[in-house]
Amino acid sequence: MTNIILHGCNGKMGQAVVKAVENRGDCSIVCGVDIFNSKINNFNVYPALDGIEERGDVLIDFSNPSCLNSILSYAEAHKTPCVLCTTGYYEDQLTQIQESSKNIAVFKSGNMSLGINLIIELSKKAAAVLGGSFDIEIIEKHHNQKLDAPSGTANMIADGISAVLAHEPQYVYDRHNYRRKRNANEIGIHAVRGGTIVGEHEVLFAGLDETLTITHSAQSKEVFAAGAINAAIYIANNKQPGMYSMTDLLSEQFA
Repeated sequence: MTNIILHGCNGKMGQAVVKAVENRGDCSIVCGVDIFNSKINNFNVYPALDGIEERGDVLIDFSNPSCLNSILSYAEAHKTPCVLCTTGYYEDQLTQIQESSKNIAVFKSGNMSLGINLIIELSKKAAAVLGGSFDIEIIEKHHNQKLDAPSGTANMIADGISAVLAHEPQYVYDRHNYRRKRNANEIGIHAVRGGTIVGEHEVLFAGLDETLTITHSAQSKEVFAAGAINAAIYIANNKQPGMYSMTDLLSEQFA
């Protein structure tokens, strides 16, 4: 049984994790942390990590980048592995995460969906074949409450494609700032915000007289919650300090 500390437990994704855990027999939530305490949960909820009395095997975070300092401080002090599901970190925060991973196991992914991580691998394979002669554009769509743009997942896809290209691509986020023809080494990344769209990602490869599109659509937040729980169980299972990702989890599951 894996005991989970759920940071950001009363947010939409936090509550999706709560619901998903209730339907599983291999883990439980020992306590939650959230500055908003309007939800009724079957566990204690604290306003901050430094006040919790319970101890967990792993910490899952679905909150806000501003909480990173307190999360890493707690995790290092208590040698607690953590699963960081929050997106929108700044460069200095990413460096901070890397430094903490020298002392604790850190699982970080811009998207916890199995399907999204497969689309990244498919996009990498397509880019390796087509990248020299096809233009590449990434379009992501999310609900109107999402704060960061582009999504962490769009950046994950772009970084995955970039890793297999023979040249260093330029990420272009806002084409109206450029009055010029599209350069061959660009990857366009576009964000759409509206309604209650859970999450849609499209990778477009546009060549001479033909296009190839790879798409993924999430129908509910439960797919991300399930992925976060699987990551928590994976990283709590005697993982040594270091950085872990969905690629590591998938490699172990399908080895």
